[in-house]
Amino acid sequence: MARGVILAAPASGSGKTTVTLALLRLLARRHMAVRGAKSGPDYIDPRFHEAACAAPCVNLDAWAMTPERIRALAAGDGLLIIEGAMGLFDGAPPDGRGAVADLARHLALPVVLVVDAGRMAQSVTALVAGFAGHDPDVHVAGVILNNVGSERHERILRAALGSRPVLGAVRRDPDLALPSRHLGLVQAEERADLEAFLERAADIVADQIDTDALVALATPIAPAPEAGRIAPPAQVIAVARDEAFAFCYPHMLQDWHSRGAEVKVFSPLADDAVPEAGFVFLPGGYPELHAGRIAGAQRFIQSLKNASQTSDIYGECGGYMVLGDGLIDAEGTRHAMAGLLRLETSFQQRRLHLGYRRLIPHAGPFEGPLMAHEFHYATTLSAKGAPLFTSTDAEGQVLGETGLVEGRVTGSFAHVIDRG
Repeated sequence: MARGVILAAPASGSGKTTVTLALLRLLARRHMAVRGAKSGPDYIDPRFHEAACAAPCVNLDAWAMTPERIRALAAGDGLLIIEGAMGLFDGAPPDGRGAVADLARHLALPVVLVVDAGRMAQSVTALVAGFAGHDPDVHVAGVILNNVGSERHERILRAALGSRPVLGAVRRDPDLALPSRHLGLVQAEERADLEAFLERAADIVADQIDTDALVALATPIAPAPEAGRIAPPAQVIAVARDEAFAFCYPHMLQDWHSRGAEVKVFSPLADDAVPEAGFVFLPGGYPELHAGRIAGAQRFIQSLKNASQTSDIYGECGGYMVLGDGLIDAEGTRHAMAGLLRLETSFQQRRLHLGYRRLIPHAGPFEGPLMAHEFHYATTLSAKGAPLFTSTDAEGQVLGETGLVEGRVTGSFAHVIDRG
């Protein structure tokens, strides 16, 4: 049976990701069966988790997934370390649903609070006490002090926390910084020095965190009944996968595979032709960073156009933009895309679109309702055609119709997470 523990924090930027990666690498290096999970809609951190411990990482989304789905994904062997998102109690408006605290309740797991103590001393007591006492159903079992300035600073912090379990104190170290861009961290495959970083982080944690105490805190994860699965849109599915099309939830592919579908992977950036399939899926990613290469991948573009005559095609976010007529990058250069949807998008003037979505399909490959999220900076210059979804936000406000349908080609900016 799996055992689990959650690493959360008072706020974003506290160092949860670095601490999680260091622990995963260290425990894997000690030949412990360990794997990671990430709270919420995040495509980037899970790939770092997988690199750290060589085990698949799942997303656990307490807003978009049922408790049964969450428990089914958390099930498995060995130790599960769940990295939280944002602050422990931060979730979607209006009531914080989907917060890391919800995962703690659903899975009955202890929380270790990672505190950025770089600019505090005795005040750490009030902060930790506030989080520990906020909800009696969320058990804050220990603290990891991060960004500690010196041995003297550590002594002050530990003395202030008194009898509260302090599992470690990680010293301030510029070598532990992770580069980021507007959607979060730079992707794992883009870091040539990733192995060296993970090894260095594990070495630091080995000396500064009591890993035995942390492992001892983990509690069993109760088995789950069979969770509902997303039906495959075809028996043979072609999925784009490379640096420009990296944002695909593994649980969706697993759902399709478990129900008998064959999944074929191809790379548009390598100018692969679209494999023969009943359904073609272009996930999100960073098409704006590779727009010139995509526009020049004429074998891929032509095969995609050919596939649109015989197969259903669906694009999410970045994939949606690639299905359009053109994409303008941050420098103002327009790149011709596949031309299968009457869509023009631009990154020259960025505008953030962020939030959970509930979708009712008008057409397309998925049965509704669907739980989804949106996170992008693209501006839609024009979008002409029939809409794909009616969308509401996390507060139930109707956002209107979104996405496009043109024959067998569909797409939208929303990333589907699960059935509604």
